[in-house]
Amino acid sequence: MQHSFSTRAKELVRHVRVSDTQYDTVIPNLADDVFEGHAAWWQSVLRGAKAAPAAHTRPPLRVVDAFCGSGGLALGVKFAAEAIGRNIEFPLIIDTDITAMEIHRHNLGARRTIGASASSLVDFHVVGSGENASFGYEPETVHPELENVGHVDLFIAGPPCQGHSNLNNHTRRQDPRNDLYVTAAALGVALGAEAIIIENVPTVQNSHSDVVATAVALLKSAGYFTSMSVLKADNLGAAQRRARHFLLATRGQIAPDHLATHAGTLAMPAMPISWAIGDLIDLRSDELVNSPPTVTQVNGARIDYLFDHDIYDLPDAQRPDCHKNGTSYTAVYGRMHWDRPAQTITTGFGTPGQGRYVHPKRRRLITPREAARIQGFPDWFDFAPASISVKRKHLAKWIGDAVHPALGYAVGLSALAVLEIALPQNMQSAA
Repeated sequence: MQHSFSTRAKELVRHVRVSDTQYDTVIPNLADDVFEGHAAWWQSVLRGAKAAPAAHTRPPLRVVDAFCGSGGLALGVKFAAEAIGRNIEFPLIIDTDITAMEIHRHNLGARRTIGASASSLVDFHVVGSGENASFGYEPETVHPELENVGHVDLFIAGPPCQGHSNLNNHTRRQDPRNDLYVTAAALGVALGAEAIIIENVPTVQNSHSDVVATAVALLKSAGYFTSMSVLKADNLGAAQRRARHFLLATRGQIAPDHLATHAGTLAMPAMPISWAIGDLIDLRSDELVNSPPTVTQVNGARIDYLFDHDIYDLPDAQRPDCHKNGTSYTAVYGRMHWDRPAQTITTGFGTPGQGRYVHPKRRRLITPREAARIQGFPDWFDFAPASISVKRKHLAKWIGDAVHPALGYAVGLSALAVLEIALPQNMQSAA
């Protein structure tokens, strides 16, 4: 079904007017019922509702996804496209995790996959570094599967924090070409993408090799305008505290605060865990995604202690020796709060010693499905199709490492706000 919140998304994109290559965003006044409507829509999405396909009056949005993982960022961009009536297709996805790509492909229908490091797919040369960086020559793709990708509206990428530097070679480690963040920017340029989104942890801005500033300078040298911002899922109506840094680059002109301004129009109060997983509390299933991990006897006793004493933080006396004597990791072995958003879901959500992952109401850890819900994945997103051999460790990685789709939704709409104004006038009026 087409959700009611799409009206607001269309307002975000349509209230862009062009004047002397500059534009302003008109932010509509939003009543309380809009916030309630958004929460209801997003909850229905988590529980499996899908948007109806858009009418085929315009070509689909073509998105290439690199470092794609299981597809969290891609899913958010898909939601953004659907919200303004655009269909979406993924002509190509790229990752070294072959099985994760199959999960992405199974759910989002990518046409082709490349199981290789992005650093092997593009040839480029960097002159200078930081704000003084530029391409020595135009980046070129060097993989046969990239030769006939066709037009790319949007290139999205979530490169790991560390590049493929050889840690025993100090000269190469300082070469920005060895950082996958910079490689992502070069690959987006080589593909001729109209817009580029690169996401990472907020601390990427403090990289020893100044990769963000280098990537920004490279993109500007290639004719892109850029905007950056740290976005928080809990500021966008999610049931989880999670922050990511986003770099948006577009061929259409944008102001430096474009991303923060547009994403800010989608601000919503954080939702509690109960909103995300309340209907799953007593779900009985033998499926891996719906079953909690088995804990050791000692960890089972720690969980019982939390419930027997109606507390949420485990006292030092009940912790392992390495966590005693005033540990600063009070969330470890902790019980989640039913009426609050969750902490950041990580790949360790299946282990009580990795964070606050004890269910708020039941004497168990959260299931992978509950973690996926908190992480913003809807129930129709299948992490364990029958055709793929999936283990619990895979689920932990694919769910814990993913970009929350609420973040992808916000940055995707910010990119679409620019792509939409580049449409021919007759197509824009039909939007």
